[in-house]
Amino acid sequence: MTSVHHRTTTVRGQEIFYREAGPAEAPAIVLLHGYPTSSFMFRELIPLLAGDYHVLAPDHLGFGRSAAPGVEEFTYTFDALAELTSELLGQLGLNRYALYVQDYGAPIGWRLALAHPERITAIVTQNGNGYEDGFVDSFWNDVWAYAANPGPETEPAVRAALSLDAIRWQYLHGVPDPSLVSPDTWEHDFALVSRAGNDEVQLALLRDYRNNRPLYPLLHEFLRSGEVPVLAVWGCNDEIFGPAGAQAFARDARDAEVHLIDGGHFLLESHLDVVAGYLRGFLGRVLGTNQERIAR
Repeated sequence: MTSVHHRTTTVRGQEIFYREAGPAEAPAIVLLHGYPTSSFMFRELIPLLAGDYHVLAPDHLGFGRSAAPGVEEFTYTFDALAELTSELLGQLGLNRYALYVQDYGAPIGWRLALAHPERITAIVTQNGNGYEDGFVDSFWNDVWAYAANPGPETEPAVRAALSLDAIRWQYLHGVPDPSLVSPDTWEHDFALVSRAGNDEVQLALLRDYRNNRPLYPLLHEFLRSGEVPVLAVWGCNDEIFGPAGAQAFARDARDAEVHLIDGGHFLLESHLDVVAGYLRGFLGRVLGTNQERIAR
C-alpha cells in the first residue's frame, strides 16, 4: 500500500500544507489544484502515481489546510501564490519536475514555468486554461465585469460562485453519471470557502484573474521554443473552460497529446482511471518510471 504523507511547512511566514508520496529520487510531478478545492482533489490520484514518481500536491494559501490569512494581512494575487509555491518547491529540493495543473493551478503553474523554464520536464493540463479559446463566456463575462468595476452592481453575480449550489454545480455539471461524484467533495470545499473572511480572499482572486490573460502569449512562446511535452486531458462538457481550450495547446506545443473526455470540470471525480491511464502513459513516455531508473 502506498504511503501518502500529510505535511505542513512555513513559507514566508505562512503555513503551507502539502501531500507527498513516492520515492524522493524518482521523477517528480507537482499537482496544482483549482478553485474551490485543495490537494484533496488529488487524494485518489496520488497513490496511482506514487509507485513510479515523487508526487507533491500543495494547498494554495487560502485553501484547504494551508493558512488562510485575511485580505488585511496578505495580498492575494496569482503572482503571490506562485511565489509561495516556487519557494515551497525550493525548500523541498525540487529543481526538476512535471506540472499537473487544473483551474487556478494553471496560472500558478504558468508562472513557475515562465520564471524557471529549465525546471519543467512536462506539462499536464486537466481543464487548466492557457488560451483565450478556453473561456466560456456565460461563466466569465460576470468575472470580467466585476474585475473591471468591483462594486455593489457587479459583486453579487460573482459572490454567487461561493455558494453551495454553485460549488455543487462545478462538480456535477456535464457529468453523464452524477452518482459517481461523492457529495463529500462539494461539502468539503464549501465548508472551507465558508470560513470567516475567506469570501474576501476568493473575491480578491476573482478580481485578479484578468491578470492571467497577458501571460498567455508568453506561455505560447515557451511551449514553442522549449518544446516541453504537453498532455491536455479535459472534461469536454466543462462550461467554465471549454474543450477549445484543450485543443488550442496543439497550436504551440510540439506533438501535444489532447484527449477530450465525456465529463466535467472535476474530471478526477468521475473518470479517475481514464485520466490516470493517459497520465501514466504520457509520463512513462516522456519521463520514464522509477522502475526503469532502478533497472538501469
